[in-house]
Amino acid sequence: MNLTQSKKQRTFWLMITFLVLLIFVMIFVSLSIGVIKIAPKEVIQTIFNQGTDQQKLVLFDFRLPGIVLCLLIGAGLAVSGTILQGITQNELADPGIIGINTSAGLTVVLFLYFFRDLLPASDPLSIFIMPFAALIGAIVAAVLIYLLAWKKGVSPTRLILVGIGVNAGFGALLTILQLRMDPQDYRQVTVWLSGDIWNANWAFVLALLPWMLLLIPFAFQKAKTLNVFTLGDDVASSLGTSVEKDRRILLLLAVALAGTSVAAGGAIAFIGLVVPHIARRIIGPLHQYIIPISTLVGALLLVGADLIGRNLLTSTMIPAGIIVSILSAPYFIYLLIKVK
Repeated sequence: MNLTQSKKQRTFWLMITFLVLLIFVMIFVSLSIGVIKIAPKEVIQTIFNQGTDQQKLVLFDFRLPGIVLCLLIGAGLAVSGTILQGITQNELADPGIIGINTSAGLTVVLFLYFFRDLLPASDPLSIFIMPFAALIGAIVAAVLIYLLAWKKGVSPTRLILVGIGVNAGFGALLTILQLRMDPQDYRQVTVWLSGDIWNANWAFVLALLPWMLLLIPFAFQKAKTLNVFTLGDDVASSLGTSVEKDRRILLLLAVALAGTSVAAGGAIAFIGLVVPHIARRIIGPLHQYIIPISTLVGALLLVGADLIGRNLLTSTMIPAGIIVSILSAPYFIYLLIKVK
């Protein structure tokens, strides 16, 4: 191992340690702050089963499930965006921009709309079905994008442009469906699509956790393939990479991560766009470093946004997705100006 590689690995592990510590601090603050404030000392006592019944109820039944969901959703969306930017070699690629999030959201809304009497959103069976519904919608969007972008192969630029068009189409369908709902359902769907960590409970955590435990490690294994994609399709082919096959596998992986995240957290935008850029600035262009850093930064960003949204205005909760958009929009504008 040469000196540069040794320095890179040292920087990587220092950043991993720093981000993990920062996430634990953010979790601790999130457990303490809210409508019912719990002192840090009492949080520690409650964690070790020495708090009051009210404190246990607030921490373990209300706050902790939402925090864990934020960690999982933020990580999933960030890794999805990292993969999409890797396979398209486009800095503006994001599951929200190319229609994956919108299609997944549309499918979940269709499921809730047609089965709301048979399977209410709070029903445990409904909770476990929703990630599959979102995944189906996301896959439909990905297949449609891939087919429309195909022209003797799929160029990264066509993939992005077609995705933007598909996103607009699914967005229109979603609006039409919302207008057919009664006012109460319309309001709930609108809040959810804006990125509300809705119905945060342990059932949702258990529904989402297996997907993330399976898909994110698989993304780690595909890091070297993503590195080859940065060299361009022609070079990747000359190095023995099956470009279209690997692109389809990675696209499906990104779709699965985004779709299942949308099922639990709504169509949260910008995490998949901004986080990979932050990771590249921190650690460089190699995906074996970018993906772990993105996982932690995405989790940290959404937990922080949820914390701000719950406490910025005490009279009402602002969905975490709106806070993420407010924080990320200036950086998105900067990218639009910078990218040629």
